[in-house]
Amino acid sequence: MTVAEFIVETLLASIAAQKAELDRLRIRAPGGTTNLDHSQDLELTYTSNAIEGNTLTAVETTMVIEQGITVAGKPLRDHLEAIDLFEAIHYVRNLARQKAPLTEMDVRNLHRLVVLRSRPDIAGRYADQGRYVLTDSGRHGFPSPAEVPALMGDFSAWLSLAADTPENAFTAHRRLVEIHPFNDGNGLTARLLMNLILIRGGYPAVAVRPEDRPAYIAGLQQAQAGGGNEAFDGMLYERLDATLGEYVKAARQALPAQGTLPWGDSDPPRP
Repeated sequence: MTVAEFIVETLLASIAAQKAELDRLRIRAPGGTTNLDHSQDLELTYTSNAIEGNTLTAVETTMVIEQGITVAGKPLRDHLEAIDLFEAIHYVRNLARQKAPLTEMDVRNLHRLVVLRSRPDIAGRYADQGRYVLTDSGRHGFPSPAEVPALMGDFSAWLSLAADTPENAFTAHRRLVEIHPFNDGNGLTARLLMNLILIRGGYPAVAVRPEDRPAYIAGLQQAQAGGGNEAFDGMLYERLDATLGEYVKAARQALPAQGTLPWGDSDPPRP
């Protein structure tokens, strides 16, 4: 076993143990992570947009969403992107409660929501232009617009049968980015889809932070170049493990104190 494989195996064991603990804690303290969910939604909004070049800081993102404040000197589009993505994340949490198989229209609707105000002209529409990205090995072109419908059909067929596991969440992210079906907003949509699958499986959503961007982009480029997905998946497993730790801690803090009666300090309920 290589060092990289050992690290992944260790992460998988930690993730499994923490997920089992979180499941137990959720039974004992329902709603114990609600506040953390809200904080996580704000972080997801800030981090996912920041990776794409949005200039709002974490604090500014929170102000725009929670107080409706316009930040002086920041582009209007940055404000609209924050509102769009935050509302899309709420949609994802609601959609995750429905256990019906995910469909192609679900993916298109995720894209529609993330660009609803900032790019309404392309919301939910497949690409009609070539899409390119500059990598360390040169310019990388994505499938042509003519190829997108068939590729999305194949992807959606796989998605409808995929179990709600971290492995499939990360695979869905990679596959959607490789197709790059939209003119813009592909990364935002792929991260939303990834987190939709994680939440459906009982895992917390994962934020890819600005400081993770170099490893995140390098991992994606390596996978696109046929170099394997180990680096990309390994980075996301690390983020999932760390996020699970935060959720377990929050759920433990929400537990009633030992010896506390279920009805509190008042007299017990009468039959």
